[in-house]
Amino acid sequence: MRKNYVLLFITLSFGFLGFTQGGNIQGKIIDENGLSIPFGNVLIESLNKGTTSDFDGSFLLVNIPSGTQTIKITYLGYADTEKEVHVEAGTTAEVVIAISPENLELDDVLITGYNSGQAKALNAQKNKQNITNVVSTDQIGKFPDANIGDAIKRIQGITMQVDQGEARNIIVRGLAPQLNSVTLNGSRIPSAEGDNRNVQMDLIPSDMIQLIEVNKAVTPDMDADALGGSVNLVTRTSPNGFRVAATVGSGVNFITDKRIINGSFLVGDRSKDNKFGWMLSTSINDSDFGSDNVEAEWVNEVESPVSGEDIQVDPFVEESDIRTYLVQRIRRSFSANLDYAFDVNNTIHLKSMYNWRDDRENRFALQYGSIEPIFASGTETITGYEGEISRQTKGGIDNNRNKNARLEDQRMQNYSLGGEHLFGEIEFDWLASYASASEERLNERYVEYELEETNGGDPIPFNTDFANQKFPLITPVNASDVALSNFSLKEITEENQFTEEKDFNFFANFTLQADFFNKGDGFVKFGGRLKIKDKERTNNFFEFEPTNAAFDDLSALPLTDQTDPDFLAGSKYAAGMFVDPAFLGKLDLNNTSLFDISDVPSEYVRANYEVKEHVYAGYIMTNQKLSDKLNVLVGVRVESTKTEATGNQIEDEENVLGLITANKNYINVLPGVHFKYHVNDHTILRFAWTNTLARPNYVDVVPSIDIVADDEEIFLGNPELSATTSMNFDLMMEHYFSSVGIISGGIFQKSIKDFIYTFQFEDAGTGFDSFQPQNGDNANIFGAEVGFQRQLDFLPGFAKNFSLMLNYTYLTSSADGIRNSDGEERTDLDLPGTAPNMFNGSLGYSDKKLNLRLSANYSDAYIDEIGGSTFEDRYYDEQFLLDFNVSYAFNKGLSIYFDLNNITDQPLRYFQGVKNRTMQVEYYGRRITFGIKYDLFNKKQ
Repeated sequence: MRKNYVLLFITLSFGFLGFTQGGNIQGKIIDENGLSIPFGNVLIESLNKGTTSDFDGSFLLVNIPSGTQTIKITYLGYADTEKEVHVEAGTTAEVVIAISPENLELDDVLITGYNSGQAKALNAQKNKQNITNVVSTDQIGKFPDANIGDAIKRIQGITMQVDQGEARNIIVRGLAPQLNSVTLNGSRIPSAEGDNRNVQMDLIPSDMIQLIEVNKAVTPDMDADALGGSVNLVTRTSPNGFRVAATVGSGVNFITDKRIINGSFLVGDRSKDNKFGWMLSTSINDSDFGSDNVEAEWVNEVESPVSGEDIQVDPFVEESDIRTYLVQRIRRSFSANLDYAFDVNNTIHLKSMYNWRDDRENRFALQYGSIEPIFASGTETITGYEGEISRQTKGGIDNNRNKNARLEDQRMQNYSLGGEHLFGEIEFDWLASYASASEERLNERYVEYELEETNGGDPIPFNTDFANQKFPLITPVNASDVALSNFSLKEITEENQFTEEKDFNFFANFTLQADFFNKGDGFVKFGGRLKIKDKERTNNFFEFEPTNAAFDDLSALPLTDQTDPDFLAGSKYAAGMFVDPAFLGKLDLNNTSLFDISDVPSEYVRANYEVKEHVYAGYIMTNQKLSDKLNVLVGVRVESTKTEATGNQIEDEENVLGLITANKNYINVLPGVHFKYHVNDHTILRFAWTNTLARPNYVDVVPSIDIVADDEEIFLGNPELSATTSMNFDLMMEHYFSSVGIISGGIFQKSIKDFIYTFQFEDAGTGFDSFQPQNGDNANIFGAEVGFQRQLDFLPGFAKNFSLMLNYTYLTSSADGIRNSDGEERTDLDLPGTAPNMFNGSLGYSDKKLNLRLSANYSDAYIDEIGGSTFEDRYYDEQFLLDFNVSYAFNKGLSIYFDLNNITDQPLRYFQGVKNRTMQVEYYGRRITFGIKYDLFNKKQ
């Protein structure tokens, strides 16, 4: 009986493959320069049958009646274009259709390069079935964004967390970076972060990407691990003819007055028979910069000198740092994309990208620590504060790679081989990819000197200004107490860190035309995906004790003065003298005649782990035209996850009792439906119901146990964590202007289960403070988005050349099931990462030669990390960034540009509990870049 079913299946399959009543049309849409037109609308009006081109402009129409058919291409900002194609039964006709901007002057309004980029983005957004925001390469080039993170922050509903002034971690619709998916050409990008799944968006140069898609409502054929949304980065594809482009630029970082160097180059072409296409591109950005940083840790409880019990006091700083960072960041990228058509029905492509970033950093940290109040004798009245002081230098070894600095070597590579095939009426596409991301920090060195007491044996007395909680200040009462010669060596250390994630992906999709309602269009699509991930972190740490007295006197060592009268946090923060990184880098620490070497497992054994994750997914969906105006896409995705996590069982921080391995398997069934209603040719109403998930951070599921008896603390992993899931509802309306623009508005709601937070509690057996990631109960997010983009063609005269882009997102959230350190449930919390208000805006001017743009980006303050109480909660403060850029085109291929970034000198700031209580503030200063661009197209005729 079983054999009969197999035979029946094979017979039906060959029937599908071998028999068709009509022919097929395989086509590609290009612009006047021979570049691909993504997501163009393709229609055979006489048959009421159509489709949409994909991201590289290709489209396929199957089962088309024999004879001459007229294909019509419609695209915002471009003239409608028709082309006749002769179709024969059982064969596939091939066609290339070139479209051109509408008249170049539309009611006396110029259609410029920016409009062209905006047109591509808006057409993609309009023609996709799901709710999506798109940014094209032309638009990216009009903003002063060096990396892809800075480019993405221009999209509505998106905010970014920064690192050293560059946008790194993406927050989509208020959901934390690890809850969102980032893919490259459809394959998940692995993370080099050791503690989470965050993809470092500042690793990828913006000029290596052709298109950015932010899918805010995912479809069943997409990975479901996208609670907030899925960001897909599409690399450049081969042109229709020869293309060469180059950029050479420079600039200045004003915080250090040091140079910036940047350049990019791409070249591509197609063979004479159009079968083989290739595109090579490379990019480099080398920037010397830094940051000025002040940090403070606040407390409001101390032990009473009278009763011995904890008492509430006015908040004071328990620990404070003044830090200076000097950074050199070199970002390199290389991409090679090839495609080959065996025939009109069978094409394969190879895509690759290699990103390599060197981040060299020296840090000089003056720390006032172990600060305690001084009480009047026999009372609870605070009369002053006292504590300790330390001076720490961070550096690296003296070689050609580290250059006396801490070197963070980050690499991300992705290689994929895929194909598109047509067997009769069955469309088949597949892709196999390998990707890895790594972060290596070798020979990272620290030297720290400390001062614990005065010459009289008492703690160091401090002058303090805690009334100004936004900029608290601590200084020693007596300068003689803190002379450099009074400091003693605390430690010299060297550590090595390595984190790597390897991903193997394979997916296959089958698409069959199926018009269930006889409305001219429809298809059924099904397929599966395999994802195999392996993440590991291997660190070590050593201390070096000098065998002689050479390090006893700090003042006798080579020093560098980091006091800066232009310190951006305020000249009152005087850092003073530190050990010179060049001296630290030259130390022969492995010379046992000079240093005693000690392994320090307490610094790394908890951090080391390995996690293996296998995901098996399958889906089926159909897209059907219910009427001339209404389309529906409905389907279901099933994902099975298997994890194996291995960590250390530790006692007293450094005694490894053995390895612990834990396994967990779970299945998620994720249905979804998307409605798209065409009110008219320019207005669309969308509704989506989707279900998504976010798997726990790798480090959270490691079954490690670390008992730190000296600190009376226990740190626990939790391999039983459940994946966070969300049921999502979206309603969106979009109106597209003929002059290339959009006004849109919508609302969305997310019902989240099992979100993850760090629970702080008292261990029943030992009484120690314990920390463990746990699932909360439920969380809810409600939001609204509005957006507007348009050239202001209704204005008189030259003002017609102005354009305006505005978008605003509002969010409100709540989270249940979070308990404080006393075990009581907290009812006053937003979901971490949900910024209540986000705004983007730009005002531009563009004519045939000149482009000017002023851009603004605002994100509101939000809770970033939940503490043991309201007082300990950490918030990421609001940000307002203002940038300006200008370019001038001498001709169609040659232009110059000038960018000014961070006009507002916006710092990164965290606050504790209340807005005026600074935990960290870090300034980066302003930056200018300038250069020349050349772009040559030679379209094949």
